[in-house]
Amino acid sequence: MGLDDRKMAILNAVIRTYLETGEPVGSRTISKMEGLSLSSATIRNEMSDLEDMGYLIQPHTSAGRIPSDMAYRLYVDTMMQTQVNEVNDIRDELLKKSDKLETLLQQVANLLAKNTNYTTMVSAPKYEHRKIKFIQLSEVDAEHLLIVFVLDNNVVRNRIIDLDEPVDKSEVFRLNILFNSFLAGTELENVNLQMIAKLKEQAGEYVNLASTILDAIGNMATDSESSKIYTSGATNILKYPELDEGGNMEKILYTIEDKKELGSLLNERMGASSDDGINVYIGNDTNVDSLKDCSVITATYEIEEGVYGKVGIVGPKRMDYGKVVGTLKNLMKDLDDIFKHKSDERGSTRTIKLIDMKLDDSGSEGAPPGKGGNEV
Repeated sequence: MGLDDRKMAILNAVIRTYLETGEPVGSRTISKMEGLSLSSATIRNEMSDLEDMGYLIQPHTSAGRIPSDMAYRLYVDTMMQTQVNEVNDIRDELLKKSDKLETLLQQVANLLAKNTNYTTMVSAPKYEHRKIKFIQLSEVDAEHLLIVFVLDNNVVRNRIIDLDEPVDKSEVFRLNILFNSFLAGTELENVNLQMIAKLKEQAGEYVNLASTILDAIGNMATDSESSKIYTSGATNILKYPELDEGGNMEKILYTIEDKKELGSLLNERMGASSDDGINVYIGNDTNVDSLKDCSVITATYEIEEGVYGKVGIVGPKRMDYGKVVGTLKNLMKDLDDIFKHKSDERGSTRTIKLIDMKLDDSGSEGAPPGKGGNEV
């Protein structure tokens, strides 16, 4: 009798449940788990077969089953390998996608700067309600441990940490189980001090290593990669001499080059559900001192649910608001087509080039619409 897919799925569920609870696992418990869709009777029969095959043990007649050493070995040799393969597949796919996305966002910044004659900025997407898919710990050598951190939107991050002393492979495996039992499937926002304290307690003599791993995971979770800003047309600011009053031009150019304050401006209210339109910030509304003589118009783009970024245009207060707002509205439609309707490569290129076409120039120059920061 061999291990078919159903037996493997049930065995995996038993192992994971036992690792989490430390209690014998019954068929009723397994039947309530998502993804199996099997009756208690069917699971009970399969667990009986797994016991006959040596993968499960029934400590007491009335109790459920627990994994045998042979089951743990199978888990190490095959089930954990599935995660390794998945990490590699995700990484390869993301390298392709990230290159395309980075190119697209920079192209958007370039085309907007060319079309509007203002300075443009585009933020890389941020992710909301991210769940931890799994964590993989791998020994690099006696002095280093690799942490691979995967989120449910297939964002992969990794970091190598220093080891104070060598860690046995079996202990690395145990830490893998521990971290995934506590954190896999949990939203980042829901990882709390109580959960962390319990995880550290169960780490036993490796509590210090667990703390180091948690610190690395925390840093990866707030990775600055998502705050990357793409800019274009910085020299367009030089076309507006009124912005150089009091030597302010140099400060504006530094702000554009440094990008930190631009990032804060773009990321403000990033995930708010009401912030899905065009927003206008005039002068001090930007909360950026060097931009007190400028206006900034922003729009939010959405790649998929919970994945947002922003596009912004910086110009003088006398900017052509009608043209900028019209351009951004058309751009949002174009990006929506690219991201949500998954246009083919040719269609995507055609759509982006629509930005180069003459847009609605309604709205007289120097006539800003109402109060800054309001949705248009």
